[in-house]
Amino acid sequence: MSEDFILNAEGRDDLGKGASRRLRRLAGLVPGIVYGGRKNPVNITVSHKELTKHLESEAFFSHIISLVIDGKAEDVILKDLQRHPAKAQLIHADFMRVSKTKKLNTSVPLHFLNEETSVGVKTQGGNIVHNMVQLEVSCLPADLPEFIEVDLAKVELGQVVHISDIKLPKGVTSVALSHGEDHDLPVVAINKPKGATADDAEDAEEGEADSE
Repeated sequence: MSEDFILNAEGRDDLGKGASRRLRRLAGLVPGIVYGGRKNPVNITVSHKELTKHLESEAFFSHIISLVIDGKAEDVILKDLQRHPAKAQLIHADFMRVSKTKKLNTSVPLHFLNEETSVGVKTQGGNIVHNMVQLEVSCLPADLPEFIEVDLAKVELGQVVHISDIKLPKGVTSVALSHGEDHDLPVVAINKPKGATADDAEDAEEGEADSE
């Protein structure tokens, strides 16, 4: 993790939908909650402008955040974010406390490398189909990656990349795989274009070879 995120917050006592609407409309604040660990849940507000700025960085979604509540900092991760369906407005944010010595479960973005130059696309004329764009992992906060890379360079037409095929960073494990082989879900595949036949794919590959 290469970035440090600090988000300022204030505790709040005025609860309910009406209070939340007033916070968003009049004060430019986003209501939220902090939970987890051995402490009780705490209702908070954060600046809509400040939170929106942080959200411009993909790393904010899979990074330990220093949440400063009334001057006291706590390590948290962003667990849930509600957005307005029609407006560029944040409705509510959920943060979960984390401990440096205790593993946490959270979702990390997947970055797909060499999509256009993969064997199945460039040589065999296939189309890439993403089954998931993030992966739930378990690790200590210090080992939490900002993203996980999935290299498609050698993936061929008809091949499916499963969770078990992904090389995870040291100290990071897949939550799904911890439940057994039956949970080794597909991540990405290279399929034949609609209407194409296996012979079409072979012809495309032979044509590529002839041109070389």
